[in-house]
Formats: sequence, structure tokens, C-alpha cells
Amino acid sequence: MSVVRESDLIGIGKKYQIETEAGDNMVVVIHDDGRRELYRRDDEDNDTQCVMTLSDEESRQIAGILGGLSYKPKALETIEVALDDLRIEWYKIDVSDDWANRSIGDLAVRQKTGASIIAAIREDETVINPGPDYVIATGVTLVIAGKAKNIKLLKEILL
Repeated sequence: MSVVRESDLIGIGKKYQIETEAGDNMVVVIHDDGRRELYRRDDEDNDTQCVMTLSDEESRQIAGILGGLSYKPKALETIEVALDDLRIEWYKIDVSDDWANRSIGDLAVRQKTGASIIAAIREDETVINPGPDYVIATGVTLVIAGKAKNIKLLKEILL
């Protein structure tokens, strides 16, 4: 079983030290600005080196990949059948999006696409399960859930 240790980094964010079942040691630093740094720690000389730095959006995409949201190994196909086709994607609203500053209800997102907006994230504010009155503003990142075809349809409508 893996071991995870969490600690606060005052003025920086949080640090997670992970020891995997395979014996690997990893450190993840989540900065308050959303940036993530991944480090590999070698026990032999206690040397820690940065492997990569990721933006918030890149981190979420990788989390989805690692979590099996876009590909499910054959061995896991029988687990959680109810979530068989479920996808979760993040989509940041750009200034050029014609439908920005319209409400979810005006766009009839769920009725037209079958996909659901399950969260809206803007800087330090997260709205979980925004209702039909929620206005989608420029700069907001939408968390969209649904089957792949429904999310694709929603993106076509939004673009």
C-alpha cells in the first residue's frame, strides 16, 4: 500500500510526499497559483530533482488520464459499470467565445447535448453544480461531464 504525507508550505502551497507500492518516491508541490511541480526522490543519496512543471489545466488533464477517465484498461472494464462511458473534461472560456456571458439555461446545455456542467471554476471561486441561472463568463473553466459524444456536441455548440 502506498504512503502519502501532506504538509503545508507557507506562502507557497502544499507538498505531498508519496511512497508507492513499487518503492518509488515522488513529491508533488501544488503552488497557490495553480502550478504543480513533480519531483523524483532517490533514497540512496536523498537527492530530489524536478521532473516537470505543469499548469493547473495540464495537471487536471493528466489527473484524468491517470484516473482512467479517457482510457480504461481491459482488466477494469467490469468495475463500476454505471460509469462505463462517463467522461469529465475541463474547458476554459475564451474572450472570443460568442456564447460567453450567457446563462446555462439560455444555452439549454443539458437539453441540447445531454452533457452536464458540474462545476465552474474562476480564480479562487468554485461553483459546484451551477444552476440554469449561472452566467458563463470569460475566463471561467467549466468542468463538463457526460458521454464522449455528448461532450463533443456541447463543445460544437460552445464553439
